[in-house]
Amino acid sequence: MRHKVKKNRLSRSLGQRKALTKALLRALIINERVKTTTAKAKFIKPYFDKTIALAKDDTLAARRLAFSRIGNHSLVKKLFDEIAPRFKGTSGSCCRIYRIGFRGSDGAPLSLIELTKKSEKKNKIKTKRKAEKEPVEEKEESPRKEKGVSGLKKMFKKKKKS
Repeated sequence: MRHKVKKNRLSRSLGQRKALTKALLRALIINERVKTTTAKAKFIKPYFDKTIALAKDDTLAARRLAFSRIGNHSLVKKLFDEIAPRFKGTSGSCCRIYRIGFRGSDGAPLSLIELTKKSEKKNKIKTKRKAEKEPVEEKEESPRKEKGVSGLKKMFKKKKKS
């Protein structure tokens, strides 16, 4: 009998489900929001919440467990250094699911899963007003050396017959 074994299998084998989970976790860490089907969003939410809870306790064992779930050292570092400190004082869910409609091709219900606390990204693009106020330094261009050709051009340069 299958008592308390019910879970969503997403019509996939175990290996495919693990790969899907890992891919969605990675995408959620990188982008902090993912547009996917509602079933996949509901499936990934508890996994992500448990990974964030694991990342709140910054130990070597926790990092190794997170690496086994995510499979990328740089993403584990981002999870522990940037994402988990935002949720340090909170308990409960770290992500929310918005239903955004239906997919055009097959009519599958789509959802947006995102973190509840977003990062503060700085604008690196300067506006026109700031660009006008700041003085622009002009660099002097050094004359090019026309003497020799380097690299691959040197190898394929046709030799003149004289």
